[in-house]
Amino acid sequence: MEEDSMKFRQQLLAIDDNLGKEDVDALKFLCSDFISLKKLETVEAAHDIFQLLIKKNLLNKENTFLIAELLYRIKCIFLLQKIGYTKEEVQDNLPLKGMLTLLNFSYRQMLYEISEELTEEDVKTAMFLLREQIPKKQSTTSALELLTSLEKQDLLAETKTDKLEIICEKISPDLLKKVERYKQRTADSYTEELGSLRWHSESLHSLPANQESVWSEHFGFVSSLSDMNPLHRNALMLKELCWFLLSGMVELCFPTSDCYKMDGLHRGYCLIFNNINFEGGLNQRKGSQKDAMELESVFTWLGLEVKQYDDKTSVEMENILKDWQSCESWKDRDCLVCCILSHGESGKIYGTDAHLIPIRTIMSYFTAKRCPQLAKKPKLFFIQACQGEKTQQPVYLETDTNNHVNLGADAQSSGFSSFQLLQSIPEEADFLLGMATVDGYLSFRHIHQGTWYIQALCNKLRALVPSGEDILSILTEVNADVSKRADTQGQKKQMPQPAYTLRKKLIFPMPK
Repeated sequence: MEEDSMKFRQQLLAIDDNLGKEDVDALKFLCSDFISLKKLETVEAAHDIFQLLIKKNLLNKENTFLIAELLYRIKCIFLLQKIGYTKEEVQDNLPLKGMLTLLNFSYRQMLYEISEELTEEDVKTAMFLLREQIPKKQSTTSALELLTSLEKQDLLAETKTDKLEIICEKISPDLLKKVERYKQRTADSYTEELGSLRWHSESLHSLPANQESVWSEHFGFVSSLSDMNPLHRNALMLKELCWFLLSGMVELCFPTSDCYKMDGLHRGYCLIFNNINFEGGLNQRKGSQKDAMELESVFTWLGLEVKQYDDKTSVEMENILKDWQSCESWKDRDCLVCCILSHGESGKIYGTDAHLIPIRTIMSYFTAKRCPQLAKKPKLFFIQACQGEKTQQPVYLETDTNNHVNLGADAQSSGFSSFQLLQSIPEEADFLLGMATVDGYLSFRHIHQGTWYIQALCNKLRALVPSGEDILSILTEVNADVSKRADTQGQKKQMPQPAYTLRKKLIFPMPK
């Protein structure tokens, strides 16, 4: 433990050694929403900021993402490697882990972006425009110092940008547009969160008395931010409250009898079969690795333990499924998710040996009879594979020209009807089968960006799970998303098809 702590401190010092005064000023500015300005005034080096963050329990050796986020924001990308991050990893995790994002960072980010574009002459111009508001004795030499001074005198805040607009209007129309975009985003966000508040308002009075200790523990780190900007602190507590309500800790939205149990210590396993290279003349599935990465990211975020299997033959796939069928760990898990990315025919998918496996066979390994540990638990299968050779044609004139080029098909021959595909679902309850396309038709894959279906699935899970949507509602949104896509000529379309024997609502708890 002491060695880990020492290594952590050494990492912070290594970062500090590579940051100049302007970088430290930028860090102070970005951290001013959860460290008081009075304390930040005494800061001379980056390690002072890190120490303040550690005292606030916002930074420790187990959780270094806040540092990664700050380095990313001030464009010190080369320092990310010192704490084990890449630029891409930070970008992918910002919506999920970003502390600044959680604190409605759009305001602070807008100010920081404006400061980067203000020259020394621009600062002098701003000082002249505000000569009546800024104390004469104050010497402001940088854009960040100017903005901080305006905030100290209550001339600039999230809901008070008129002075800033005067400056931007005089200096640059582009800067003024940044402020206007921020105000529009804020208005949209306020409308959205107001609707969320109304949805929860009656529930706030229903908290059981015996939840006080849980409540206190859950919000402990928020209450410790006593000198945080009150507006930010309230926003953070509101969002934490929504997490608390939606996570199942307090049963408010749905009775447990209406929903599958999804609050276990271990959520479940997500199995990903990613077949890219094939024998027998089947084309390489370029772009599939992008799908696998997105699936791993989103289901890890949802609390599942992901196991990925690349380029498996039909025999290897069945052997892996048999091993999981007899796994004793299922008794402590809430659900199974199985994602298969491959070529396919009607109701079947290919192994890399060009041999077919019926989808019915894949799912049958986990029926209540053959896998009792998963009885009455939801089992979700998402199949990205063509189900035929036909191409769905658009039936309207307008096409979505903003979508993909370089499309590849995951298809071989067909010959069965859509009705037969639906019949292939096992009779036992609690299954969901999400198909990338209806039977008989192609599904499409961008060689760099992945498949239409899997990318839409991951995007909708990220967007809608936090609002408490059930899986069928999410898949309806996936259908709507994919149905709007088309190739650059507007001639190739795709329609996903979910089918299910679920008996209850399936709602993934709010990730933390």
